[in-house]
Amino acid sequence: SNNNYRGFANTSDEGWLRSMFAHKVDARKDAHSNLLSKKETSNLYKIQFHNVKPECMEAYNKMSDEVQRELHRDADYPCEVIGSWNTWYGEQDQAVHLWRYSGGYPALTECLRKLNSNMAYLAFRKERSKMLISRHNQLLLEFSFWNEPVPRSGPNIYELRTYQLVPGTMIEWGNNWARAIKYRQENNEAVGGFFTQIGELYVVHHLWAYKDLQSRQETRNTAWLKEGWDVNVHYTMPLIQKMESRIMIPMEHSPLQ
Repeated sequence: SNNNYRGFANTSDEGWLRSMFAHKVDARKDAHSNLLSKKETSNLYKIQFHNVKPECMEAYNKMSDEVQRELHRDADYPCEVIGSWNTWYGEQDQAVHLWRYSGGYPALTECLRKLNSNMAYLAFRKERSKMLISRHNQLLLEFSFWNEPVPRSGPNIYELRTYQLVPGTMIEWGNNWARAIKYRQENNEAVGGFFTQIGELYVVHHLWAYKDLQSRQETRNTAWLKEGWDVNVHYTMPLIQKMESRIMIPMEHSPLQ
């Protein structure tokens, strides 16, 4: 019975028992979201991927621009667009939007409630639906050790690197990157780091900014010259099931230019 086992574990054999199980990772006492995300802010992020009909891209961009500007002007909505992009390499004819909800889930709920009673917004959504082939979104939290995304002046290109991790390895990923992020700050290239809460799970997004593709290559090569970067890559590679890179160009109204 359990009691016998507990009695046994409490005897002098405890050391032997512990060493037998020593290679096991400590059991987590908390959720990923509490261990890995920023404590001082309760920001929730949403990333949207819109696959747009190629012939509608221009009209889509123009309409998104107008609507987002309206939303930003209206202090009534506890949400803001952090960045909006069109993909250049990777998935084609795609728009990517990153939103921040200041105040977490309640802010998200409030925002949705207000938008659903906003006639102009509903008309926009109806119009937009005619331009899209498909869309999907994810709710994200930001890693505590990444800088919070703040507006930047351009021109920059952005790289969104997306990692599908082996379930159960998020903490290990976080621990490695918490040490490694310092190797990637030299050209101010780190924009934000996020992990999914709702949508596809065990997904990580790292967002980087570069002047151009050449500068991206040079910046990434420089990281390899730093002692410690190779160790991070060595330890994080086995945690990845699948990875993808998108090179993106900011849309006209994006705070990240």
